[in-house]
Order: sequence, then structure tokens, then C-alpha cells
Amino acid sequence: MLGLGPSGPQVVEGWHGVSYGKPLTRTREYVSIVRQIFAREAPLEHKGQIYEIPFRGTGSTGLGKPLKSILHGRPDLPIFTASIGPRGIACSAEVADGLIPVWMSPERMDLFQPPLEEGFARAGGGKGLGRFRIAPFVTCILNDDLSAARMPVKGMLSLYIGGMGARGKNFYNDYAKRMGYEEAALRIQDLYLAGKKAEAAAAVPDELVDEIALVGPAERIRDRMAAWKQAPVTDLIAAVGQPEALEVLAQGAA
Repeated sequence: MLGLGPSGPQVVEGWHGVSYGKPLTRTREYVSIVRQIFAREAPLEHKGQIYEIPFRGTGSTGLGKPLKSILHGRPDLPIFTASIGPRGIACSAEVADGLIPVWMSPERMDLFQPPLEEGFARAGGGKGLGRFRIAPFVTCILNDDLSAARMPVKGMLSLYIGGMGARGKNFYNDYAKRMGYEEAALRIQDLYLAGKKAEAAAAVPDELVDEIALVGPAERIRDRMAAWKQAPVTDLIAAVGQPEALEVLAQGAA
């Protein structure tokens, strides 16, 4: 599988040094280009709002010509896009084969269903959940001490909710609010941006961790797996650092 994502303005402009521009337009064009490259049916040509291949704009030499990849890739390689915002989810349903949410609750498909249906309708051809994969990242930490098991997840969530974006433009903070944690999301962001990272992590609600991660004793993890089995989630991209936790996941998935 190939995973793609537009990132956010702080990273794209602050690290890559280019305009964030129109991320959804860029995603649509990029997926189209990649599919043409893998298909190898003709030399690559694309003229869109973001990408022009061959490039003939200002500063070009005029020597560019359509080319075909020497490498033979898989034309049917599944393409997933990463998103948690409604418009990005709809874009994924429209142009991709699957969606990668950075995290999600198996009980909150109501946050995903409307934009997915919107994207499927734009794609046409009868596309729907039966021909689409949902593959969230799910952290799994095996520990009989539940508080200790939750702490690494709280550290990750505080980074994303508190510091992965500007105060007024943080997609993860907005997502936590849509999940019902508005007061906590504001507090986490205030603490994180004030440099109080340990306090920000401590402010992450236990309930949020338990919704999106698999943590605690083995039996608790196996029990929680039932909610994931009942959700229309096709794949779990498991973040696991313990062989014994992977074994518990395998038992729970059986």
C-alpha cells in the first residue's frame, strides 16, 4: 500500500519551504499522477492547477517531454490518504482506495460516515465502504499498570493536540473537539504552547486514550478488541513495541 498525506501549513511552509496552497487539489492531482505512473499505459502528461508535467512554465528550458517510468510498478497498488478533517475524508473516499486516520474511536463512525458518503457519491461507479478500506493507527501497550500503559499515549496525544500546528490552525485539536473533548483540547493546547509539556500530557483524559488505543492488561486489550471488530474498520495499523503485545493483538483478532 502507498500512504499519502498533505501535512499541515506549519510543516509544509516552515520545513519544506513551499506554499501550503490547496491541499485537497494537490492530493487529487498527486493520486492521479501516481496512478498514471504505475499504469505505464502512456508517457506521463498532466496539466492541473498544482502540477504541470512536462513543465512548460516560467523558467523552463522547453526541453521537457512526456516520459514513461523504466520501473514496472503495481498498477493495482492500493493508495491510502491520511486525513481526519471532513473535507479530507471526503477527498480520500473520492480518489483513494483507503483512509488512514491518525487515530479514531471505533464507536465514532458518525464523524466519518457523512464525508465518506459525500466522497463516494463524487467518485460514482457504485463506490462505497464495500470497496474502501479504513486503517487507523492504533497504539497497543501491554502493562498490568493501566496508568503506566496510558502515559505514552497521553504524550503522543498532547504533542498532536497541543503542538502539531498553530493555535488557530491545528487539525488534531479540532478533531479532538469534534470527538467531544473541547474543554480538554483547549487546556492541552494552552499548556503545551506554554512549554508545560508534562502538564499537557497529564491533561489528556483517560477516556480519550481508552477510546483510541489498546492499553492495559492482556484481558482488557482483548475485550476492547471487540469494539474494533464491530466497527467498519478493515485494518489496524498497530503501533506495537512489545512482542507479547503483538501476540495479544493476534489472539484478540482471531
